[in-house]
Amino acid sequence: MNEPSDITPAGQLDRIEIKFAELEGKVDQVYQSHEKMRAYMMWGFWITVGVIVLPLLILPLLLPAFLGSIVLPAGL
Repeated sequence: MNEPSDITPAGQLDRIEIKFAELEGKVDQVYQSHEKMRAYMMWGFWITVGVIVLPLLILPLLLPAFLGSIVLPAGL
């Protein structure tokens, strides 16, 4: 065993508490990163809906009115 024999259970408990605090900080960082990524994904979704989906839904409604207002030079 590589550990010294003079480490007391209280010393081991202190090391465990320090490691636990470090891990808790890392988990908090991961959570904050996750929340930022979730917000970016949400904005990306809404921008996609606004730029692609809405025009595709509105185009069939406006296209017949636009085509009906075109006057052909030949009078057809």
